[in-house]
Amino acid sequence: MSTPRSRAKQDRQTALLREAARLFAARGFSAVSLEEIGAAVGVSGPAVYRHFAGKQALLGALLVQVSQKLRDGGREVIDAHTEPAARVEALIGFHVDFALGHPDVIRVQDQDAAHLRDEDYAAVRDLQREYIEMWIRAIEPLVAEDRSARRLRVQACFGLINSTPHSTSATTRASRATANVLSRMASAALLA
Repeated sequence: MSTPRSRAKQDRQTALLREAARLFAARGFSAVSLEEIGAAVGVSGPAVYRHFAGKQALLGALLVQVSQKLRDGGREVIDAHTEPAARVEALIGFHVDFALGHPDVIRVQDQDAAHLRDEDYAAVRDLQREYIEMWIRAIEPLVAEDRSARRLRVQACFGLINSTPHSTSATTRASRATANVLSRMASAALLA
């Protein structure tokens, strides 16, 4: 059972992760201090240590958490759709919505994963592999190629979707039309 204190701590931790993602995306991991992250949520730099062992631990928590969200969300989509084409379209929609809704995290993953501690990097990679495998299995009934060719399709599809936070404005990303175009392009690339 959660208490007001535990909820406040969780809210503060969530705010620290959100601001870290924003600042890391804008300036890069190396250019941001814990003091700046703390100040962005109204606490001192040393207070951040109540939640994270340091900046590298904060980065790890951020990227492990996002990888878990993708994997868990992918599982939910797969469980909710039994027909192969509908399952793939739902996976695409899920990933597009995630990428458009979390552009800072996509940028941080792309530019700062090299700063992860070894154990966090391994955790992120394991979660990513699980997520990729879901997609490879999902397109198998629709793509009559070997596993390595399906993997290539999935990774190219992710590249297409994940490039959007780098190439569009916040207004464009928020547009349903952008999501629709990106979903159609991703489907064409994945199933061509």
